[in-house]
Amino acid sequence: MSLGRRLCAEALGTALLLAAVVGSGIMGERLAGGNVAIALLANSIATGAALVVLILVLAPVSGAHFNPVVTVASLFSRAISRLEAFSYIGVQIAGALAGVALAHAMFGEPLFAASLKARAGLGQWVSEAVATFGLLLVIAGCSRHGVRTTAAAVGLYIAAAYWFTSSTSFANPAVTVARAFTDTFSGIRPVDAPAFIAAQCVGGLLALAAAWYLFAVPSRDSSPP
Repeated sequence: MSLGRRLCAEALGTALLLAAVVGSGIMGERLAGGNVAIALLANSIATGAALVVLILVLAPVSGAHFNPVVTVASLFSRAISRLEAFSYIGVQIAGALAGVALAHAMFGEPLFAASLKARAGLGQWVSEAVATFGLLLVIAGCSRHGVRTTAAAVGLYIAAAYWFTSSTSFANPAVTVARAFTDTFSGIRPVDAPAFIAAQCVGGLLALAAAWYLFAVPSRDSSPP
């Protein structure tokens, strides 16, 4: 598959993912009548479902990363080159911003607006490290079982992580950057975004180490007699 087609798939997939995240947040908040739990439930279900579909559709083209941390993990495993990795990350960020603008256009919001939603503190940062760690571990553990298994596992994990992390599981630097430009339910203040991204990188590095230990190193039980 040509690099151009793969980049197009990454940009499109990330844009549609952000449209789902931001759009479902807006819709959920408008329909929930002030009930934040209902709005979050709608947001998490829509995001998890969108991830399953987007991975199934676009994984055969680009691998369906939609996430710079996933791309860097692929670079570490030598699945892609440096040029490909930097190109992927660039279009993921651009696609994420386009997805925010698309969601805003659908719901009559300004195309971009700096978020005023505070998301800061140790609990939020630990949550982002945990969410990203779990995401990469799910991908590493399920990838050997095929795209269908991985898609379902990733969607279910993210939907669950919306609820068991205090940060509601961004787990994605491109998503974090883009969500700083939406002053809606799913937003994050621009000043809070760098700490989220740093925590995501820490979680990603820990996941790489755990995946190498768990899945790449033969255990005594798996050694031939």
